[in-house]
Amino acid sequence: MRAVLQRVSSASVVVDSEVVSSIGRGLMVLVGIGTDDNATDLETLTNKILSLKVFSDDSGAMWKRSVKDIDGEVLCVSQFTLFANTSKGNKPDFHRAMGSESSRHLYASFLERMGTLYKPEKIKDGKFGAMMSVSLTNEGPVTFTLDSRKFEYINQSTPAVGSTAKSERANKWKKASSSPDKISENTTASGESTSQIVI
Repeated sequence: MRAVLQRVSSASVVVDSEVVSSIGRGLMVLVGIGTDDNATDLETLTNKILSLKVFSDDSGAMWKRSVKDIDGEVLCVSQFTLFANTSKGNKPDFHRAMGSESSRHLYASFLERMGTLYKPEKIKDGKFGAMMSVSLTNEGPVTFTLDSRKFEYINQSTPAVGSTAKSERANKWKKASSSPDKISENTTASGESTSQIVI
């Protein structure tokens, strides 16, 4: 399950010239559902969306508050195109996206879970399967991409960027551990470590 999350000062969805949903300050979330997504993916993504600290606190310090902390609103829109495969040719392939009826039920469960974890009245929705016009004012801009199975899509036979350096640092530490006089030197030479958020 994938989501594109944007911090907004306002957002709205129009269907057939009628505003079906609108929010003030909060999050605009596009949600894509894959062919094999299930309740575990749903739980992972809903928790991350509501807990991610994308707002500033009262002093202006960045990344201190979640949408729940600021009592903000969340506008969700189903977006199957997030699972498009564009690796071959110029026509998007959507075979990785879950079918309409199955995804309708899982998306409804997603919205229900969002309301359960937060406040039902704060969770707004577009119109599933309709041609929608989505308007928003991105505050920042601040945009995040979330994926409940992020690392399943990485080819394990191909080392990730930085993995070789990490492996070398690990080997240095092992060698240093067997030679106490080298521990300080190797620790200092290791440089800065990298970190990664996994949802």
